[in-house]
Amino acid sequence: MEYLQINSFDDYRVAEIYNSYCETFPEDERRSEEQFRHLFSNPRVKVFSVLKDLKNIGYLISWELTNFVFIEHFEIFSEFRSLKYGSEIISHLYKNYSHIVLEAEPEDQDENAARRISFYEKNGFMVIDENYVQPCYDPEKNSLNLWLLANWKPEKTDWIKEEIYDVVYC
Repeated sequence: MEYLQINSFDDYRVAEIYNSYCETFPEDERRSEEQFRHLFSNPRVKVFSVLKDLKNIGYLISWELTNFVFIEHFEIFSEFRSLKYGSEIISHLYKNYSHIVLEAEPEDQDENAARRISFYEKNGFMVIDENYVQPCYDPEKNSLNLWLLANWKPEKTDWIKEEIYDVVYC
């Protein structure tokens, strides 16, 4: 598996990534096209195309914050799901980052949310905050009640949430 960092919105892979991003994530959980474009000029953000046998199978959007990496979006394209690629990507992340944080819908939201939480727990993540609120991406969108997960157990989560709010959703 290869992880190709994409440095420009004009890269041909971005069209497939952005189209899937818009189809997969509800409007309140995603950036506008203009906001997405700005990710590529932010030095803290890394957008990776995930390749398997030279095929683009998914992507990661990560933020390198002070003491952890925040995975804003992580998707395996639908035709490549259930092939253990997600676990392989998380294993790769573990080799590169000691502290990883991500958001997910509460497991009681629906069957897909429960499967997603189970997937993350099987891959070493734990819920560290069930009262986390993802701020809205812009005034026309809604904030969301999500869970915050991490691959370690911090004593407190206030500093994690504060940095995510101040840097990712500013």
